[in-house]
Amino acid sequence: MKKHPAQASLFGPDAAPPGRPSRYCAGIDEAGRGCLAGPVVAAAVILPAVYDLPGLTDSKALSVKARELLAPRIKACAVAWGLGVVWPRRIERINILQATFEAMSRAVGVLGVTPDRLLIDGNKTLPEAVLAPLWRARHTVALPPQRAIVGGDKSEDAISAASILAKTFRDRLMLHLARRWPGYGLEVHKGYGTRTHYEALRRLGPCPQHRLTFRGVLPASAAPRQGSLC
Repeated sequence: MKKHPAQASLFGPDAAPPGRPSRYCAGIDEAGRGCLAGPVVAAAVILPAVYDLPGLTDSKALSVKARELLAPRIKACAVAWGLGVVWPRRIERINILQATFEAMSRAVGVLGVTPDRLLIDGNKTLPEAVLAPLWRARHTVALPPQRAIVGGDKSEDAISAASILAKTFRDRLMLHLARRWPGYGLEVHKGYGTRTHYEALRRLGPCPQHRLTFRGVLPASAAPRQGSLC
């Protein structure tokens, strides 16, 4: 696992093409892609050249308390940060992969500083057809180069920071949704497909925050016939 010194720099061999150092490199990650309920949330974070964020790593490797302590420090330290949210009805219409791209593109689109490079957790970059309209609504320059990095939430600090902001924001949303639609345990499992969640679905049926095209949300006989079942 990568060690994160108290003072770190984004300017490394993967930060920008040779001879062209990146000044504003945005890390991008999502939370909630695999959930049965609630939105998919993405965050984009631009860290400064030098920053003090000890303990920064993939949000999944951190306790709830550690994430909640780091999130405000990331926001205070960041050059810019943004969030994008796509809700269940939209997820059903365009499928979860496209919804993830859209949430990530929204997060990039609302950054208050124009990034000159995008680092995206995973194995896919953002399709131009999704990113361009949201980018051009805020930024006047051409789309920046992108790089997809498998395991980037562990190896790239900007992506780690984005993973923490996306996760903490989504967890708070799920606590709010749990109060509005009690009985499903959303405050505990945050929408993931746990045994308790499936049992609640069998007992109560889905609520408006469930993704009806996801397997297990509806009985097999009632599930929509779509190629986007997940």
